[in-house]
Amino acid sequence: MNVLHRAWLVIQRQCELFPFLLVTEISWIWFPIQSAKLGIIINYRKSFLCSEMFVRQKMRNFVIMQQEFASRLLEEAVTELSRLPGIGRKTALRLALHILRADESAGTALGQAIINMRKGVRYCGVCHNISETDVCPICADSRRDRSCVCVVENVKDVMSFENTGQYTGVYHVLGGVISPMDGIGPDVLEINSLVERVAAGEVKEVILALSATMEGETTNYYIYRRLAPYTDVRITQLARGVSVGNEIEHTDEITLGRSLLNRTLFADSIKR
Repeated sequence: MNVLHRAWLVIQRQCELFPFLLVTEISWIWFPIQSAKLGIIINYRKSFLCSEMFVRQKMRNFVIMQQEFASRLLEEAVTELSRLPGIGRKTALRLALHILRADESAGTALGQAIINMRKGVRYCGVCHNISETDVCPICADSRRDRSCVCVVENVKDVMSFENTGQYTGVYHVLGGVISPMDGIGPDVLEINSLVERVAAGEVKEVILALSATMEGETTNYYIYRRLAPYTDVRITQLARGVSVGNEIEHTDEITLGRSLLNRTLFADSIKR
């Protein structure tokens, strides 16, 4: 049995197990065999070795996905952990085994903390930030300037602005941005509640603090149009410009152009 024949038998057997993996490899190796010369055969033998390594890697990944666990409870834990964003079954298995090897108290504490968080944390009825009460501590703080509302995408953005220590107003968490490709429209977001807050008459300024992406800019424009009837409300957005510590040559053209258009007096910058 020559090398090419053995190669074909191996690939044929692999394809019986994984018929969806090697459609291109079959046509790539099999058809030139019919009229191949010696030099071409050697080249295709090398190519076959690469293809076989590819198949074996796919087989290992497939086995990990379909493997039977020694414990049904372990399998359930891996399945649930793999539902988390950025966690595959390999990582989920590693995490589950780590929890299993750790002290029982550590695993119990982790599980109880997740249960407590899920049952105890709710969303603020005013700004939709996370809270353990009906109104979050920021909205309940009398020292906050309620006439200034900073519109952000999610709870992480609230944490980022709070860490700066520069903002003393309140927030409004949309819960995302408009993204038709992902099926997220304006009705899914907390935009109507924002309009209601502005319509109440207490808000004097709305800061659009969304990411400088296509989805973020689309959401900014939509909110701007919704708030256009309230002419006495000032609608602003975050400054766009060169980041502190960045060099000009490494700054993209759009950011650099906005920096020029939104330039400020140097004297104002040193007063802050």
